[in-house]
Amino acid sequence: MDNPARTDIFRGMDHDSDLLIVGGGLNGPALALAAARAGLSSTVIDALPEPARKNAAFDGRAYALALASVRLLRNLGVWERVAENAQPMLEIKVSDGRADQGASPFFMHFDHAEIEEGPMGHMLEDRFLRRALMEAMAEEPRIAQVSNDTVTGQEVDATGVSVTLASGKALRGRLLIGADGRASGTAARAGIKRTGWGYGQTALVAAIEHALPHHGIAHQFFMPPGPLAILPLPGNVSSIVWSETDATAARFAALSDAEFMEVLRPRFGDFLGDIRLRGKRYTYPLSLTVAQSFIAPRLALVGDAAHGMHPIAGQGLNAGLRDVAALAQVLTEAARRGEDIAAADVLRRYQQWRRFDTATLAMATDLTNRLFSNDNPLLRAARDLGMGAIGHMPALRRGFIREAAGLTGDLPALMKA
Repeated sequence: MDNPARTDIFRGMDHDSDLLIVGGGLNGPALALAAARAGLSSTVIDALPEPARKNAAFDGRAYALALASVRLLRNLGVWERVAENAQPMLEIKVSDGRADQGASPFFMHFDHAEIEEGPMGHMLEDRFLRRALMEAMAEEPRIAQVSNDTVTGQEVDATGVSVTLASGKALRGRLLIGADGRASGTAARAGIKRTGWGYGQTALVAAIEHALPHHGIAHQFFMPPGPLAILPLPGNVSSIVWSETDATAARFAALSDAEFMEVLRPRFGDFLGDIRLRGKRYTYPLSLTVAQSFIAPRLALVGDAAHGMHPIAGQGLNAGLRDVAALAQVLTEAARRGEDIAAADVLRRYQQWRRFDTATLAMATDLTNRLFSNDNPLLRAARDLGMGAIGHMPALRRGFIREAAGLTGDLPALMKA
């Protein structure tokens, strides 16, 4: 990263902004803010109208933000806007079992006190993070926002990239960023193919109120059809991400709220006292999809546009934010050297940095889901013994904690303290 091959010095041209970012969810705005720190301008294009993005109600989505992701948001001036709505994750408990029999006596327990850096991460609802990113963008003069419009065409030439919007408007920039999700039109128009498969599972997502405090403890309960994650939110509230087979999930989703709670209670357990539903329920199909390349001429992909994985470890957004931090660092260093930020070898530095890490994470989540989402007695015995052994190996346990906190590997500067 320190001594890259020299690229052609950027030749001046007319452009609306340095970066044209397609996708105004979370990763796109974060990249625009990170690029602004280096003096790079961005136009963020989103299909949703601004009021719908800014005033979203709770839709079931909440994120387990690893410590490294919290550091990034803090460095971008976003964290102070959301900190009061975030819940620290102080412990993680992982167990295996069946709904009708409860958890196995073998489990893994990770406590943040075993590392020096503090909480492993924080839980934060999507609506608070999305609103904070929009507010931060509105205050940054280097960022322009285009809402309620979609990209219908893109063209690349020797000096830049042009996009055409559904409204008829045309924009031109130096580099095009695809932050437009798993079905990325940006990637498809660039001819980037994808590898992946469905899991035959659907996530049932909701918020649950409970009588007893959760004490900042996150739970992951593996059952044969799929895992149930119980994730602490502020107050006596937890977010659940409950993976079931597609057919079972469809049947449960069609139940009344009272009936849904009746099938959830045996799986949830009584360790938090009486529970009741808070707000609406949502479903999300689960799959693995990875772009065969994260880059193309004058184009880079970040977040789900580059890689979408099973939520089993809650690392989807964290992986996307690491893309953002890595790409921002590559672009910042290139701009300081006077390089064309969209030159092929500049973009290759980003891909080399992120591709192996994301492929490894995708494989790990895929294998974990396959290992635990079954009722094979031999596999059940092996994984229970494995969890019990890890629980008695402090060095290995601390390694898992640091991994969950996002502190391993080649961290971008924005994710360092």
